[in-house]
Amino acid sequence: MAWGACIAALLLLLLAATGGNGNGGVHCLEEGSRSRSRRALQGRHHLRSRAVGGATVLELRHHSFSSAPSKSREEEADALLSSDAARVASLQRRIESYRLIGNDAAAVAASKAQVPVTSGAKLRTLNYVATVGLGGGEATVIVDTASELTWVQCAPCESCHDQQDPLFDPTSSPSYAAVPCNSSSCDALRVAAGMSGPAAACGGDQPAACGYTLSYRDGSYSRGVLARDELSLAGEAIDGFVFGCGTSNQGAPFGGTSGLMGLGRSQLSLVSQTMDQFGGVFSYCLPLKESDSSGSLVLGDDSSVYRNSTPIVYASMVSDPLQGPFYFLNLTGITVGGQEVESSGFSAGKVIVDSGTVITSLVPSIYNAVKAEFLSQFAEYPQAPAFSILDTCFNMTGFREVQVPSLKLVFDGGVEVEVDSSGVLYFVSSDSSQVCLAMAALGSEYETSIIGNYQQKNLRVIFDTSASQVGFAQEACGYI
Repeated sequence: MAWGACIAALLLLLLAATGGNGNGGVHCLEEGSRSRSRRALQGRHHLRSRAVGGATVLELRHHSFSSAPSKSREEEADALLSSDAARVASLQRRIESYRLIGNDAAAVAASKAQVPVTSGAKLRTLNYVATVGLGGGEATVIVDTASELTWVQCAPCESCHDQQDPLFDPTSSPSYAAVPCNSSSCDALRVAAGMSGPAAACGGDQPAACGYTLSYRDGSYSRGVLARDELSLAGEAIDGFVFGCGTSNQGAPFGGTSGLMGLGRSQLSLVSQTMDQFGGVFSYCLPLKESDSSGSLVLGDDSSVYRNSTPIVYASMVSDPLQGPFYFLNLTGITVGGQEVESSGFSAGKVIVDSGTVITSLVPSIYNAVKAEFLSQFAEYPQAPAFSILDTCFNMTGFREVQVPSLKLVFDGGVEVEVDSSGVLYFVSSDSSQVCLAMAALGSEYETSIIGNYQQKNLRVIFDTSASQVGFAQEACGYI
């Protein structure tokens, strides 16, 4: 086993990886230029899209936007991780609600579309964002594989979070129309949101427009009406696209974005609504947080636009009629530095692959086994206090080089996915005095593990709903 490469002692948060070591048990990370990447991102919140052959590509970036007074690194990290923990708790509640509801929502020849995907750092979120056309305007939205509905903030806004783009104004779009209550789309929304009763989405007086409310456990929410308008994805027009026109929206997770792009498995998701165009297939490649490039969201099954450096390996989705909008796989193992982790939790290791959760959260039995193996291989470095949801932390101050064990996720059929080196450690402090394993433990064995976007960076992740499988390949996620 080769144990080469190193981290400089004063590494900053989310340094760029120099490349994987497929035969070794250690990743190599090197110090990057923070100022260069920040300058490159200044003033570039409008993201590009393009058509390549039959594919539509949306640029993906991290999103950062701040109208509040400057916070310290630790304060920003604590706020973002606390928000992530609230999302994880909300997902657990939604998973349980789908089990109880037992809804009967239903989850071609495809053209293809590619859309740029970028970091959300500039818009106060660790999630990834893309810019789409809507009703003749543009909206920068969080790419979310666990959301049933695409929604944006709409004027006139009763109560809205600050966003960087102008509000969507329905009166400026000739193709805008509210969705009535007595429609199949309104019924689908009721099922997707877990509402009960035929008038749940419309209120007791049955108003003309179908209303919606999406609430999250951290107190964030979006409320408004269901509507239709033309959606544009790199020049590909989707007529009559159903989305949420939110006039009351609040929550730190949304940062300075316009809203969310719902890529989940539901009747009203973008995936389902574009089945005729893209065949229920999409993929993304998520870029490093502060890299000088962006990733991409590809709609359709045209693999010729991928830039993967390893063959695509596919794991079967878990078949579950009560799975709601989520993408489930069976996690059968994890290796740390080439060493297989032993845990009874792998016998029931169903996990969600989610673009909207940041840190991977595992049931306690699996997390504790990973933690023990990581501590064993990282024993030469002094431990540091826990930080927020991260409790396996180290003080790397004074070390000229640090050997970081590789991390692999193993799914059904022996499918192995190596986590990029940038997704193994989370640098809390700029002086390297608090560097944590970028994984967290769930509250109980009865919850569902989630593979977050921090561990999906520099991977091409393909969601094929028609074939019911998820593919993975190594890819340097640089759009430019």
